[in-house]
Amino acid sequence: MSTSGSFAGLAARRRSAGPLVQPRMGFSGPRRMRAGLEAVRRARAATVGTLTLDSYTRVKDYASAERALADGFPLNGYPLVTHGPDTTRAVLDGIQGPDFPVQVRHGSALPDDIIAALVAAGLDATEGGPVSYCLPYSRVPLREATVSWARSCERFAELRDRGVEPHLESFGGCMMGQMCPPGLLIAITVLEGLFFHRHGLRSISLSYAQQTDIRQDEEAVAALRSLATAFLPDDTDWHIVVYAYMGKYPRTHGGALLVLRAAAELAVRTGATRLIVKTPAESYRIPTIEENVEALEFAGAAAAAEATRTSPDPAPAPDTGIAAEARQLIEAVLGLHPDIGQALVRAFAKGYLDVPYCLHSDNHGRSRGYIDGAGRLRWASVGSMPIRGITGGTREHTVGSAELLSALSYVERTHDLLALRSQDTRTSDELDAGTTAADLRQA
Repeated sequence: MSTSGSFAGLAARRRSAGPLVQPRMGFSGPRRMRAGLEAVRRARAATVGTLTLDSYTRVKDYASAERALADGFPLNGYPLVTHGPDTTRAVLDGIQGPDFPVQVRHGSALPDDIIAALVAAGLDATEGGPVSYCLPYSRVPLREATVSWARSCERFAELRDRGVEPHLESFGGCMMGQMCPPGLLIAITVLEGLFFHRHGLRSISLSYAQQTDIRQDEEAVAALRSLATAFLPDDTDWHIVVYAYMGKYPRTHGGALLVLRAAAELAVRTGATRLIVKTPAESYRIPTIEENVEALEFAGAAAAAEATRTSPDPAPAPDTGIAAEARQLIEAVLGLHPDIGQALVRAFAKGYLDVPYCLHSDNHGRSRGYIDGAGRLRWASVGSMPIRGITGGTREHTVGSAELLSALSYVERTHDLLALRSQDTRTSDELDAGTTAADLRQA
């Protein structure tokens, strides 16, 4: 049976164009959610729609979501399970289509109900993963999350029997949002992609979140592409998603736009198919529909401008060992057990995977990251991960509380100062096109 899906073949359809831009937008009311999707579809950019779910639905607290709706209390996202399939189909009617795919983003370690609800509503794309939606967001044991995600993937894959190709995006390249060196991000998103394939999915995307240094990010996305090509089976339809910086965001409007523009340029230079956009408002509140559209249009314009400057055959990024580090982690995990779910559980139990500053009880918590003098993310300590010395020296770097706090605000601080210096944030073309890591360090 031939299959179709809103995300299937997305990379091939976008090959001659820039990245699709996508918000993380979600509202509790169906009318407002529909208005948001309509506005995103009408935006002056190539867009993808999003239904971002609320935090009650994330943890299966449907009773609280229902009470909030009954009391008219706004939630921080769309309560997909509580609204039910008929309401969601009405929200999507006449909006979702081949030219405007819609993805559910949710954050749940136990996604069974969400997968069932989105399928019932006629949706075919979502995101997450057994590691990436468990360790940062929940206290659910990793073994339990892995079983739930395996079951959910297999049920999601049953859409193929109806002629629909479901799509699942790994959130693994965004672990903790910041202070995680790229090799580990790449390894986790590739391993989650392999987990999805093992449990029946064939349309997959792999993520990478913008970090602190553009050259390091370019090398990282190139490494991700190379390793995905090497490890994902040939029958996998996959593409790469770049996220605008997921950590502490600049507080000034101009600083936020500088970060977003850099993310758009990264997506273009690395050939990413999608860019997940953040708005200037997100440092202090949930953005409005209008603010989401403004950010999408800005990112789209920045990407288009970068496309005119980028060579179709760019020089390869310098190799500092990111690909070798990620490959070592992937191979070490795959060697632990033939079932990749059990391999992931064992990897965290042994400390072969260890996410810096992550407090989940299944994470060893011995690894640490820091920002070096050049603005690049480095390992201060690798714990028990089998990568010592691949991307740096073997001596550990002690990270004190003052250094950690400074590092957490590095992107916010440097871009805010640079924006205040430039004093012009009206359009992407008017922003300083020559910003470098050195400029940011001097700010």
